[in-house]
Amino acid sequence: MQTRTLGQNGPTVSAIGLGGMSMSGAYGTADRDESIATVQAALDAGITLIDTADFYAAGHNELLLAEALKGRPRDSYVLSVKTGMLLNPNGLPGGHDGRPEAIRNSVAHSLTRLGTDHIDIYRPARRDPDVPIEETVGAIKELVEAGYVRYAGLSEMNAETIRRAHAVHPITDLQIEYSLISRAIEAEVLPTLRELGIGLTAYGVLSRGLISGHWTTDRSTRPAPGDHRAGSPRFAADNVEHNLALVEALRAIAEVKGCTVAQLAIAWVAAQGPEIVPLIGARTRTRLDEARIAADLELTPDDLAEIEKAVPLGAARGDRYPSFFMENLGAGN
Repeated sequence: MQTRTLGQNGPTVSAIGLGGMSMSGAYGTADRDESIATVQAALDAGITLIDTADFYAAGHNELLLAEALKGRPRDSYVLSVKTGMLLNPNGLPGGHDGRPEAIRNSVAHSLTRLGTDHIDIYRPARRDPDVPIEETVGAIKELVEAGYVRYAGLSEMNAETIRRAHAVHPITDLQIEYSLISRAIEAEVLPTLRELGIGLTAYGVLSRGLISGHWTTDRSTRPAPGDHRAGSPRFAADNVEHNLALVEALRAIAEVKGCTVAQLAIAWVAAQGPEIVPLIGARTRTRLDEARIAADLELTPDDLAEIEKAVPLGAARGDRYPSFFMENLGAGN
């Protein structure tokens, strides 16, 4: 597995990271044993960056990862944890909390659930509109100084907020959605990261499976109960067929390249810069085996031009989140 360094002074991690959200019910029921086996297979394959959040199924994902990571040397993997999103008892989002006291409280619970004495990268999942980012990052800075956290990160922040946060404490990386059909960060956010020497961990590189090459309009693959894609505009009936036509254009390129659509889409993200680490959301070993190969897939300038022609900027229909989520995102669509 190739490696990349997050930010100017951040950790060296695998060129592809593993995100745990799908293992905790975000896309419908996941098999617990298979999820644990997938994490362990990822580590065996050289994937060292593991991403989670304290609000993924109200702590379920952290407990799952603790079980999967048990017995592994602590310095053999890098844990990235998001915090600050509140939940209602029904599991739906309940706002944000970026207060310093909330940050300190949350890290205490995460350390316990994960069974570790430190978190490698700790980050607010979204900007709390009622708390200055300086206060939130200031609390993470204190945790770094105390040894509970190694590096400060951000998630879904705009360019101005990134600059303000970085002035308080060096930011190692920004986690934000970036894919062939979610490219809003290219206008301001990505240039800001490069200017400041901040890395990027890209989630949603397959747009929640939409551009994986495995999604179809058949009833059998429509969002199941509990799958939050059921409310995603890009999966809506009036958008999904248009978006899947883009996937078929990618499939033609992938067949010539001798790879799958998913591998092509992941490799495209990785090819956008050496500071970018794609996060894959595999919850089975089969999907993991497919995705990790993308780390070794080299795209030529001609390949990139063909991909750009097949899926030009702004080609997708529908926002990446429902409207009530969009206002608090760092970079629009």
